[in-house]
Amino acid sequence: MKFSDIPYARPNLAETETALRALAQKAAGAEDGQALMDLYAQYAALSDETATLSTVASIRHTVDTRDEFYDKENDYFDEQGPVVGEASLAFYRALLASPHKAALEKAYGSIFLEKLALAVQGSDERLVTLQQEENALTTLYEKLYAAARIPFMGKELTVAQIGPYKQNLDRAVRKQAFEAEGGFFDANREELDGIFSRLVRNRTQQAKLLGHQSFTPLGDIRMERLGYTRQDIKACRDAVVKGIVPVVQKLKENQAKRIGLAAEDFRFWDDPVSFATGNPTPKGTPEEILAAGQKMYRALAPETAGFIDFMMEGDLFDVLAKPGKAPGGYCTYIPGYKSPFIFSNFNGTAGDVDVLTHEAGHAFAAYLSAQKQGLPIELRSPGLESCEIHSMAMEFLTAKYHDLFFKQDTAKYAVAHTEDALFFLPYGCQVDEFQETVYDAPHLTDAQRNELWLELERKYRPWNRFEDLPFYARGAGWQRQMHIYVSPFYYIDYVLAQAVALELFLANQQDEADAWQRYLALTEKAGSETYTGLVHAAGLQTPFEEGAMKRVGAGVAAWLAQQSM
Repeated sequence: MKFSDIPYARPNLAETETALRALAQKAAGAEDGQALMDLYAQYAALSDETATLSTVASIRHTVDTRDEFYDKENDYFDEQGPVVGEASLAFYRALLASPHKAALEKAYGSIFLEKLALAVQGSDERLVTLQQEENALTTLYEKLYAAARIPFMGKELTVAQIGPYKQNLDRAVRKQAFEAEGGFFDANREELDGIFSRLVRNRTQQAKLLGHQSFTPLGDIRMERLGYTRQDIKACRDAVVKGIVPVVQKLKENQAKRIGLAAEDFRFWDDPVSFATGNPTPKGTPEEILAAGQKMYRALAPETAGFIDFMMEGDLFDVLAKPGKAPGGYCTYIPGYKSPFIFSNFNGTAGDVDVLTHEAGHAFAAYLSAQKQGLPIELRSPGLESCEIHSMAMEFLTAKYHDLFFKQDTAKYAVAHTEDALFFLPYGCQVDEFQETVYDAPHLTDAQRNELWLELERKYRPWNRFEDLPFYARGAGWQRQMHIYVSPFYYIDYVLAQAVALELFLANQQDEADAWQRYLALTEKAGSETYTGLVHAAGLQTPFEEGAMKRVGAGVAAWLAQQSM
């Protein structure tokens, strides 16, 4: 079935809540393990039915945030979602309290019960009103971002549509594009600051109601972190500062020379340009890019051939940037149809291919998981830090076929894409430390938060110089990062994944077939292992391990030094 043909009708979530609580009561009185298993099957069917409708509504809302019908549906799920979520947790609590829960562990493994326990730790009935407010605030931010109309060169552009101008070979045009984009955020400064202040206050209240000193530990619980701690994350950030930042500093100096600038003249508006002859760009229309993607995945492996045909036949993509469309890109999953869905905002830059391979990595993992019979909801996918390995590694493992997109620019893309992957690691750590500090000191003023961001810029990205860009120079650049508002503490997951993806990149340089098998070994386990377990299953190292980040930085730098650019 094509996505456009999927029917939608608003579910009665009050009835869903009642049904879930009835299942919880039955689970509390279950006579044996088989009864508990049967009740879980009923819970999974009900959850999938509700998730299918909420996901379809969410996709259609993000495709056009101006659509009044789906805007109201989105508001409905924002309001009622926490109520239903709490009823689901009541069922989890009943399972965990059952004397027969060993049947679940025997069927699904100990990680299943660990995931239930973690979910229970992250919520409580007392939080429902606060969670409803949190949902409304994140939607408010998304709508504000999506509504951006930036006057530029006689046009009105969205944030995504101004992206290509930020890569223009004319420095003046680049600077003007950054200024124009910053102007939108400056014009909405009061509202952006206000939304975030309310989110910090809200999330802090939730954490304190659950007995935490700050939102940071609750944020990690909600990110479903298993097998590692916040101390490990801090160790990862320290390893990036020591092992990656000095490497990137030298690469930035090389980049400045490549585009004809002295290192001391390199500015923030020069950062998006990788080559004096222009950045690599995909050749062809969005439709041709998708067709090239289908050809690539048909050739890559037997596993990916069936996957891409399924996606194309179901029209499970929406990739064109257009007015009213929510910013960013994502992959989601429609359980009732066992269908991944990819959303993006193509704008004619190399980022279009990055998104295609990245989100297709998520979609491929979901597609493989959907083929497994009897897999419980909680084990369909691993933690998000592991899901991001699926996507980030796919960006590299498809390298043999990138000429389908870039033609004569393929070698340039290989360099720019690999550099960008390494450049991301300090930024991802910067976002995480910013959030940790803000939530551990929730009474920081708007100005103090901006000062903190600038301090972290000097720590993680000392090459950045923001002269004459008021928005960035005052330290408000973090407000462009949707995750900080919408998905707190998600961003470090990209770092944890990118470090492993770069290991697979280096492995792929040595033996493509072996690297693909390592990737499959990790991906096919779905959610049956922790992040550490999945990484080790692929014969790789986590960034927490001594010297791992330094080896990644040195290996990538050595590969880049061999490229003639």
